[in-house]
Amino acid sequence: MVTKRSASPKLSICLLSPHPLVLSEFERILSKPDFKVIAKQLESTLAPDLRSFEPPKAQVYVIDAHAARQATGALLSNILERHPEARLIVVGEAHQDSNSFSLLRLGVKGILTYGEARDQLIRALPLVASGGFWVPRTVLSGFVDSILSGQTRRLKSDSVANLSRREQEVLDSLLENLSNKEIASKLNIAERTVKFHVSNLLNKFGVRRRADLILLTFQRRMAPEP
Repeated sequence: MVTKRSASPKLSICLLSPHPLVLSEFERILSKPDFKVIAKQLESTLAPDLRSFEPPKAQVYVIDAHAARQATGALLSNILERHPEARLIVVGEAHQDSNSFSLLRLGVKGILTYGEARDQLIRALPLVASGGFWVPRTVLSGFVDSILSGQTRRLKSDSVANLSRREQEVLDSLLENLSNKEIASKLNIAERTVKFHVSNLLNKFGVRRRADLILLTFQRRMAPEP
């Protein structure tokens, strides 16, 4: 008997913008069967209103950063407070380092200009949904440098070579944005053992937070071969 293969679940995407024309353009770009799109027009671009806004639940949020920087930050924080597992992509006018760094610190995984979104958004969505980053290399490199410049300890040049097999497995799992509990289940080890390996990784790479470790590793993997 031949069984019919079940269709892959659609990637749910919430589009947020105060402008109906921008929403319409995003919907046109994402008019593919792989996506389940929810378009929501923001009625206000004031920070207090965006903090209380109730966003529809989705896997990835594409946010039009037309609003003021403070208001955009309020909206992003609101989404992550309500839906901690959500992935965020911000679309704006240009890549300004200070603004991009602020977005990355807030938890944004993708940064695109309006022009880039026309060609890249479809490719960026699955990668961001899986926990990856879609950020211009120069922006990401500058952000990682800004993190390291504030650290008292520097990255050891041979840190990657010094990783044990288990530490490498834990690092790879962190890059998939898995929690300690999920990593423990995946590797069939105790959660406290995962915490031990994560602590060792932070120490070896000379950073203090998981986010810094992930971004640093991502930068190293994107670096061209000497």
